[in-house]
Order: sequence, then structure tokens, then C-alpha cells
Amino acid sequence: MTLTQAILSTLPGNTYSNLQRADARWTALRQGALTVPEVVTNSSAPLGEPDWDVVIAGGTLGISIGAALARRSWKVAVIERGPLKGREQEWNISRRELEVLVELELLTPAELEQAIATEFNPVRLSFLGGEDIWVRDVLNLGVDPVFLLETLKTRFLASGGTLLERTPFDRATIHPDGVCVQAGETPLKTRLLLDAMGHFSPIARQARCGQTPDAVCVVVGTCARGYAANESGDLLVSFTPLQRQCQYFWEAFPARDGRTTYLFTYLDAHPERPSLEAFFDEYLRLLPDYQAIELAQLTWKRALFGFFPCYRQSPLSAPSDRVLPIGDSSGSQSPLSFGGFGAMLRHLARLDKGIDEALSSDSLSQSDLALLQPYQPNLSVTWLFQRSMSARVNQKLPPDRINTLLIAVFQAMQQAGDDVLKPFLQDVVQFPALAQALLRTSAIDPAIALKILPQVGLPAFLDWTRHYAALGTYSLLNPLGQALLPQIDSLPPKSRYRWHQRLQAWKYGSGGDFHS
Repeated sequence: MTLTQAILSTLPGNTYSNLQRADARWTALRQGALTVPEVVTNSSAPLGEPDWDVVIAGGTLGISIGAALARRSWKVAVIERGPLKGREQEWNISRRELEVLVELELLTPAELEQAIATEFNPVRLSFLGGEDIWVRDVLNLGVDPVFLLETLKTRFLASGGTLLERTPFDRATIHPDGVCVQAGETPLKTRLLLDAMGHFSPIARQARCGQTPDAVCVVVGTCARGYAANESGDLLVSFTPLQRQCQYFWEAFPARDGRTTYLFTYLDAHPERPSLEAFFDEYLRLLPDYQAIELAQLTWKRALFGFFPCYRQSPLSAPSDRVLPIGDSSGSQSPLSFGGFGAMLRHLARLDKGIDEALSSDSLSQSDLALLQPYQPNLSVTWLFQRSMSARVNQKLPPDRINTLLIAVFQAMQQAGDDVLKPFLQDVVQFPALAQALLRTSAIDPAIALKILPQVGLPAFLDWTRHYAALGTYSLLNPLGQALLPQIDSLPPKSRYRWHQRLQAWKYGSGGDFHS
């Protein structure tokens, strides 16, 4: 019995069996053995009068947009394959991102404070051979998912929404005038279907046609008691050189019932990549050095593990008429992040207003809905960062290459100040900040481009320059679009909808939505 099996077998909820199931899917992904489902079909026959304006498949992230749309008096149904309830593990986020729930009147200020299980400061960035960098008020809140989802569910139901728990999505048929969603025994006729079923949504998998992900973030960790008191967090820490063709990164946060520690790494889906259980073995091997504690001193509360596929063609555009992927299904977060909660909240107000306008103007064609998940250059430019933080299976790199690179980059961002560093740490890249960081990094290490190019490859570098240029263009278009807003507001409904979404694409695609 491995140490991983011995520890996980003591935890409730069949934790080790769940790890084995996740590992089986990870193996199938690496071997190209995941089947491509066919759950969305088309019919030329009219559907008839719909029962719903919106059906949302997937309640964990879908309940937030469902509650927002229900407050606008749309008829909304949320279907969830099991009971809609949060798990015990806290979700980390920054306060500014969380406050959108108050702005949209989905939480009261008092409820928002009650949803915050832990608050801590500062958080640390540290790389082998470099000096620690400390930042305040970035991903320093731990949100209680149980309370948050229960409160959003209550608000959704009070606004007239319908929640169908233990009702798994089966398939959907697209008609000229609506969508017939088969979930459980009762078909649901709706004008619009939102796919919030996550990274492995059957709708998203069908839309991507079995495409192998361009990168994967593998994450393992635990929450445990026994650590020394520590009210700070680790946001990005690396204390080892490249090992097993993986650069290991760590996070650690105070939690209500202990301390959460993660080990994560960026890699491709090559068949030779290790299993999740092998990564957990590495986590347990290195955790004593990372936290200066013996495993025997810890009381394990729960284990965490998963893998998150990333695609260069993201966000995933609308796959057909009347179907829109949101949250993790759409891949709307950058390849550097492995949680969809922050990305969902960042785009919640935009999606709420945009979907409302799409429904009001009957702009529900594939091309119309594609405007709600547009190209975002500020996310696309981060692919080069992700690529530079990983190594291919057979690539020969100096063991300290990635740490040396990160020391130079984050030292430059620290010198440039919080206006440069903080947005980047919250998955937002802005052109002026990025340009300043690149100039400062080049001054710290003039040969850095020559080091990165062989690692990432010329095609990836050239692709990055295209996104970098687009980021600059969007940064110019964003204020221009805001100046045109009065004229756009006077257009007919369909034209107004389309122009509003273009303006939102420029705003979010340039990082113009970020507020410190």
C-alpha cells in the first residue's frame, strides 16, 4: 500500500476510490481514449411555445447567473445531476471579485461577509534562488461554498426560478424556435440553453470534437490540522528545480478547519505523464520540506485532486444556435488558473446584461451568441507564460531555468508596483502593465528572450506576438467604444445588442474591467 493510499483511505467519502476514478479519466485523456459524445442534435421541425426562457445545465456555477437572470423576471430553470450544495473546501478569491454578487443584488452586504469563511494577509510569491515577494489583498478570502450556494439558491427560488435537483442532463435538440432539453423524465422546452457543466461537459466535448487539450494543470493537495499558526498565504511558491519534467508549484492558505496546501504543475497530455496518484506521492514526499513539519504531526481533514484541460481556442464559442457555454465549459479563464469561480464572477455582470439583451432582442443564433464568449487577447497572451512555466516530456532544460525566469519576471513586476503586479495575479493582463513588465524584465536579464525562445518554440512565440498586438489594439478600442456608447444606445435592438457585445469584448479583452 502506498502512502497516498494509506492516508486517503482514512478519509470519509471514498476519497481514494474517487482518486482512482479521476486517474482513470486522466489516463484516458492522455491515451486519447475519451469518447466524443453526441448529445446535441438539430431538428428542422418547430418546437412550439417554450416553457422557459433559459435552462441552465449545471448548478454549482450556473446558480449565480440563474439567480441574476431570474431577478430580471426571465423564466429560468437550473438542472443539477445531484443535490445542489457546496463542498467543504473553501474557494479562494479577492474581495473585489466577490462584491459583484452584492452589485447584482444576489447577496446583501451582510450575507457577503457571512460567506467569507477566512480572510488573511499577505500572500507570498517565492522561487528557488530568489527573494520572497509579499502582496496584500490578492486571493486572500476563503469563501464558504456551502453557505454561498445555499444563499444563491434561496435568492434564485425567491425570484421565481425553478431548481431541478438530481436531474442529470441527457441531451438537447435544437429547433428553429427553441431547444428541447432532455433531463430526467421530463423534457424542458426553452429558448436558450446555458452549459455550465464544467470542463468535461458533454456539450463542450462534442463542440471540441475530441480535441486533445493544449495544456493541462494537475492539482493535488489536502486540508489538515497540526500546522503552526500562520495567517499568511502562499500564492505561487517553487522551492525545487525541474523534476520528472515538471516544475512543481505550491499554494497554501489558512482554512476554517486547518490549512490547505496544494501542489500543482503545468504540462501537456502526453501518454508518459505521471498519474494523479504519482503526483500525490510527490506532494506527500515534499510537503514536510515545504511546511517544515512531519506528516505524522498532521490530522488530515480532506484531500483535493483534479486536472484541468486548457485549449488555445478559448473561450469556446457558441457551438450552435441557442446554446451558450459559460464558466469552465467555455474555458473563459486563462491557462494559468485552475479554478472557474473567479472567472465566473469576473464575467457575471457582463453575461447577465448580455444574455438579458440577447433574449430581449431574440439574438439567439450561433453568430449572435458567439459575441458573448469573444476572443480575449489579455487571456491569450498568458499562453506564453504558461508555456514558459512547463517543459515537454523529452525537452532538455537546465533544472533551474523556470525558477530563474520567474525570479526575473516577478522582480520586474514588483519594481513596477501593485498596478502591474496585482492585476496579473488575478488573471488580468493589461497592455501598459505588460509592456512595462517586459521592459523591466529585459533590463534585469537582457538575454531572457534568448532563453525563452528555445523553450517555448518559435511558433508559440510568433503566436504570442499576434495576441500582444491585439491586446494593444483592444486597449485603444476600449475608450473609443465607451465614447460611442450614446450613439450605440439609439440603434435598433439587434444592432444595439451586437455593438454592446463588441464594446464588452474590447473592455474585458484589454483588462479594462479590472478595478484595484
